[in-house]
Amino acid sequence: MSIAFSRRRSAETGELDVREEATDDRYMTQMNYQTSQMPQPSYRFRILIFLLGIIMTWWCSTLLLSESFFNIRASSQKQNILGFSGDHAKFNITATAAIKNNTIDERIISKEEEKAIAVKIVEEQIQTMRSWSSSSSSSSSITMKSNCQGKGIFVYDLPKKFNYDLVRNCNERVPWLCKYLKNEGKGEPILKLGQGWYGTHQYSLEPIFHHRILRHPCRVFNIEQAKVFFVPFYGGLEILRWNMYNVSNSVRDSIGSELDKWLQQQKPWMQSKGKNHVFVLGSISWNFRRIHNNSWGNNFLQLDNMLNSYKLLIERQPWEINEIGIPYPTYFHPRSDEDIIRWQSKVISSRRTTLASFAGADRADTTENIRSVLMQQCKSQKNDCTLFDCSLDACLNHTMVIGMFMNSEFCLQPPGDSPTRKSVFDSLIIGCIPVLFDPFTVYYQYPWYFPEEYQKYSVFIDKDEFKENKINIIDVLKKVPVEKRQEMRKYIIYNIMPGLVYGNSMAKFYRFSDAFDIVINNLIGAVTQSEM
Repeated sequence: MSIAFSRRRSAETGELDVREEATDDRYMTQMNYQTSQMPQPSYRFRILIFLLGIIMTWWCSTLLLSESFFNIRASSQKQNILGFSGDHAKFNITATAAIKNNTIDERIISKEEEKAIAVKIVEEQIQTMRSWSSSSSSSSSITMKSNCQGKGIFVYDLPKKFNYDLVRNCNERVPWLCKYLKNEGKGEPILKLGQGWYGTHQYSLEPIFHHRILRHPCRVFNIEQAKVFFVPFYGGLEILRWNMYNVSNSVRDSIGSELDKWLQQQKPWMQSKGKNHVFVLGSISWNFRRIHNNSWGNNFLQLDNMLNSYKLLIERQPWEINEIGIPYPTYFHPRSDEDIIRWQSKVISSRRTTLASFAGADRADTTENIRSVLMQQCKSQKNDCTLFDCSLDACLNHTMVIGMFMNSEFCLQPPGDSPTRKSVFDSLIIGCIPVLFDPFTVYYQYPWYFPEEYQKYSVFIDKDEFKENKINIIDVLKKVPVEKRQEMRKYIIYNIMPGLVYGNSMAKFYRFSDAFDIVINNLIGAVTQSEM
């Protein structure tokens, strides 16, 4: 009972106490007058009342202090990164989240217990997401066309301020991004690499996905025929519009609140409370979950009405079951099966002249940062490792980056500001074996795109072990047999790569399913299972 009481008190944030005190002051004179007219209690009775008052004061104070301590503990845990890196990577399943899921009681737990709980919850959720996979998850859009009965997709025609205007008016706030939003979000063509190659930005997923779904063969215009409802909100672009400017949080939150109100007026949303609705957001989850009063991001995914819908993001929040990680957009946007087959042939026959490579920027927080250590190791072993320092704008040359990946056996993929990286997907489609240091970079993010057996396509070295044991990554990679490398590369190119690319909006695949096809097919499976 005391725990339940203290929770209710904390939810009231103390505001009620202020009103109660004001009420006491307002009626003090009247109460004094009434008291003076009443018979005076005996001396012993007054002593008893006094002692009871002291006991009650002590008891309430103990409850409040206990609750305050737990809140402080939970809050501090929530700010700690449970094995993750970066300012926005608050990926921690803490005591608070565990209590929410009724997995542990309200007590102070050790870091080891906390980490074990985190891993257990995340792994259970990943398995649940895998179970949503539709039996047609490997079907392309074209092969699904004859089987759209009961699988209709309705695309909302939102007011343009929620999507198209954010692209059209990019010069007003993010002029540097405009060139990346050309060609339906694919960016400018990379002519040296041929058709289907573009300088695609990591935050361009929203327009790419929107233009593709408008042409899906299962799209319907009658809401009564729809199984899935797609909301084409360019929330990631909206975040970029304000994050570099000194504006109030109310401004940052305004467009999300407007969309929330608009959706509540739509019949399908009201009927399902958003359960069969889908958002694709081209940014990481934490940008939509502003922490306290920080001046970064907005509160869109913290709105009560967003709880039930499916959110597809390039980086998910691990303990939200309705958030699903989908691939970053890569530079390759094929139009047909033939485009993919030609690329597979080129990549598998490429000559890998360098053992490892790393494209990225250092982090200035500490010289012990894993990126700093990897960059130093790479510099000291130039014969075996190629380094592109992105802080010097070397990585803006997409052709050179792609060429580096093409020449490398392994691509180092340490976490940065958050666990995930676009570079992981760019290197995978070029057949470069990723070397991962954080399970949240891939393994706990994208259950619809990678097998559970991560050894088939990646090398994993825990970042804590890497730093504590001062592991030399080049020495580790040299020990991987050539036959094993070839086996892994074949698996990547033929089993994984086709499902990581987003085809051109006019793409027609019969043999392969690209990233878009996998999303749609699995979403239909998820919505169908939720209705059973």
